[in-house]
Amino acid sequence: MHDTVITPPPLNPGDRIALLSPAGIIKPQFVFDAVTVLQEQGWEPYVMPNALGRSGTYSGTDDQRYSDLEAALLDPTTKAILCNRGGYGVIHLLDRLDKLPLRDNAKWIIGFSDISALHALMHKHSIASIHSPMAKHLSLTRGVDDDSCALFDILRGRKMTYDMPSHESNRTGSAEGIITGGNLAVLAGLIGTPFDMLRPDTIWFLEDVSEPVYKVERIMYQLKLSGVLKNLRGLIVGKFTEYTPAIDSLTMEQMISSMVSEYDYPVAFDVPIGHVDHNLPMPESLPVKFTVSNESARIEYL
Repeated sequence: MHDTVITPPPLNPGDRIALLSPAGIIKPQFVFDAVTVLQEQGWEPYVMPNALGRSGTYSGTDDQRYSDLEAALLDPTTKAILCNRGGYGVIHLLDRLDKLPLRDNAKWIIGFSDISALHALMHKHSIASIHSPMAKHLSLTRGVDDDSCALFDILRGRKMTYDMPSHESNRTGSAEGIITGGNLAVLAGLIGTPFDMLRPDTIWFLEDVSEPVYKVERIMYQLKLSGVLKNLRGLIVGKFTEYTPAIDSLTMEQMISSMVSEYDYPVAFDVPIGHVDHNLPMPESLPVKFTVSNESARIEYL
């Protein structure tokens, strides 16, 4: 990483936003609706050539998906990139994207799920990005829900503060540090690579979908045995959805709580981040103050 993290500049009326699909296929109507929502915000969204394509389970071949990303990242008139959806495939593109001069014209990358790999890329280059709902969410909500409005505020330059209710498994405390995270399975696949974002001395937020407890536990043990888990500044446990509790009746939250029980940093559970309707947009690679009390948990961007 570079010494200085670049925060892409705030968007102004008339700024261009590229919509592209770096991984899976998306229904075109979701994209068309998202374009309308962004236009209503005063921006000029445009759809990249391969965003609505299909190549097997992907929106295009590796070359097509890379081409869209390369063009949007290098275009000086484009101020943000909204990824239409996740779905496996971004990892195919990381090597080539890594060679681009990303810091020369830094812009917001927006998305979650498999887009966590792009957040890891931007983190490597010390560029802030936004773990956030994507085109389907904007389409279904018409951009008037709290999460969409928070995303628009972030793009306009607002520093967010989120307050969440307490949870029985929370551990109180306060910490300041750089926040990183996203989809745990995607980020675990990048451990030991130049794009490894699960590093010590940071504050993590984690979420996942359709992963059984034992697979998440396996990743947590890898992080524990490598010495990374004990050296966090804080842990924000988002939503782990569409899984069946283990045969010993441990829920995901109980397992994670047990894995970090010997450490003393603050931990918050059931934070609305992940594959759920209420999905807080979380800027990454930026400093935050994370405070957990008996009454609430707070994430404050500094």
